[in-house]
Amino acid sequence: MKKAATLPRKTRELHSHHFDSTIWNELCFRDDDIVISTYAKSGTTWMQQIIAQLLFRGDPELSVADMSPWLDLRVPPKEVKLPAVEAQQHRRFLKTHLPLDALVFSPKAKYIYIGRDGRDVVWSLYNHHANANATWYAALNDTPGRVGPPMPRPPADIRRYWREWLDGDGYPFWSLWENVRSWWAIRALPNVTFVHFATLKADMPGEMRRIARFLDIPIDEARWPKIVEYCSFEWMKKNATKSVPLGGAFWDAGAEVFIHKGVNGRWKDTLTPAEIDEYDARARKELGPECARWLASGQV
Repeated sequence: MKKAATLPRKTRELHSHHFDSTIWNELCFRDDDIVISTYAKSGTTWMQQIIAQLLFRGDPELSVADMSPWLDLRVPPKEVKLPAVEAQQHRRFLKTHLPLDALVFSPKAKYIYIGRDGRDVVWSLYNHHANANATWYAALNDTPGRVGPPMPRPPADIRRYWREWLDGDGYPFWSLWENVRSWWAIRALPNVTFVHFATLKADMPGEMRRIARFLDIPIDEARWPKIVEYCSFEWMKKNATKSVPLGGAFWDAGAEVFIHKGVNGRWKDTLTPAEIDEYDARARKELGPECARWLASGQV
């Protein structure tokens, strides 16, 4: 049985080349809203696809990126994004990358937090960042309202990218530790559930059924094989324009680059044993042993 946890309250705003957290202050929550939360590159798009296919009983034509916007992304501005979200007639499933203390929390909405080993996150982030085109940089850096420094180009060497991310507390994105730590603190709330990327890969159908139960979505068993098929990495990569923001316009190689591989452990061929130990020690220090163990493996 889950033990009681204190209902979280928003205590700050976050602004950057990516974030405008103030949009959550103006959202009119519905009782059946779903919020998908991750640090980044932890299975967000995958979870959006899963929830869309569960809600719509296996529909290959869904434009999931349009249906499930990243609410705290500062482009397009909230004056454009918020009316579109308010106009949605289907059950809403919104995306956030905010730590909990920068988010307005509804006691009636359902929250799904997805975790992934930070080293796998960085390797996926590098692919995302290194393949981004001029349109992506212009949207983040040149759109009026940016607070803080611009998004820089990544170094050519992924080892340097890793070092800058670890030493810079998530640079040039945001802190993994504060994101995971803030959500871990409310894992006992009845309207919150945790999913791990590795567990989802190991047993996607089982995890999908667990997610459906949590969200009170009845499963159409006759459509179940198709629902599962449309959530596979293979299907999503072949049909990436349906689930990737703007159909992949931010990547010259197309939307398939955004979906990439969904493979864990690529860092093992690059990081030294000392660097691996350094990360593990940092994770335990930042998160505590139980949370660090969960983030690395999905096990507690």
